[in-house]
Amino acid sequence: MLVSGVRWAVERGMAEEEDRLHCEEQGCLEGADPDAISEKAYRRGKDQQGTLGSGNHFLEIQEVTEIFDESAASEMGIFTGQVTVMIHSGSRGFGHQVCEDYLSLMQKAMVKYRIRLPDRQLACAPLNSPEAEQYFSAMNAAANYAWCNRQVLMHLVRQCFAKVFRRKWQEMGMRLIYDVAHNIAKKETYVIDGKPTALCVHRKGATRALGKGNPLLPPAYKDLGQPVIIPGDMGSASYLLLGTRKAEEETFSSTCHGAGRIMSRSEALRTVDLNRLLAEMEKRNIKIRAAGKRTIVEEAPGVYKNIDDVVGVVVGAGISRKVARMRPLAVVKG
Repeated sequence: MLVSGVRWAVERGMAEEEDRLHCEEQGCLEGADPDAISEKAYRRGKDQQGTLGSGNHFLEIQEVTEIFDESAASEMGIFTGQVTVMIHSGSRGFGHQVCEDYLSLMQKAMVKYRIRLPDRQLACAPLNSPEAEQYFSAMNAAANYAWCNRQVLMHLVRQCFAKVFRRKWQEMGMRLIYDVAHNIAKKETYVIDGKPTALCVHRKGATRALGKGNPLLPPAYKDLGQPVIIPGDMGSASYLLLGTRKAEEETFSSTCHGAGRIMSRSEALRTVDLNRLLAEMEKRNIKIRAAGKRTIVEEAPGVYKNIDDVVGVVVGAGISRKVARMRPLAVVKG
């Protein structure tokens, strides 16, 4: 999720209802079945709405440092020197438990349908099977929980800014740029061997990157393409891009959703010096707050690929086009 922040040079009030026009699926997937969710999942998710979580989840206050597409940036309300807020969080323990519950169900289904996979960490069932239909309903429910969670986080961010600057968030132009899910399966249609074919596309470590004019786009982005958010590590930068028609043709409308790790969490804990890391962040004028020291070390700069290189590959492949680059000012970790 990306939210435009304080407009230091320009003020423009925005209506709250506009937020829904900038959410993929408007923040609600149909077909979510409450009965497909276990009581344990409900218990785990009960008290976690409005929380970031751990791992690579974050809330980052950023400054727009570079614009690559003036026209698109202007249409999205983005300009150099602007403060933005990027939020990466999801369905928390609720969604994790849904995955755990259905993993065991799928493992049984594989025996039932005589499916063999090369990796024990993989599990599946035929899409039209009762097991798969039940999981799809539960997954949609988890996705809706995640959208709600990010909306609550955005509301809390707006409250904090309003309190600090003593102004209404509408006056500061804190409008939603885009809210998108990843790690999710979507039923979409693509041309395969010259024929429109209905597919189930599961994006893991990827985000949807629809090109302009795609009927799945919300009204606000029909003429631009889907906003693509690619964060780097907490010491470098993040990018806002737009999806392309080429992505629809070559990658099932998909682009990476982050820089990707080059160092495991366990290796980071062995090799990264926390005090040196904090001093380095201080030199860059980046403020960090986290629930524990472990998370900071696990997500340290240097454990991820170079974000500029990653985005360069994405753009070079033609599956997204750059709009803006943002540098971190403050990072909050779960």
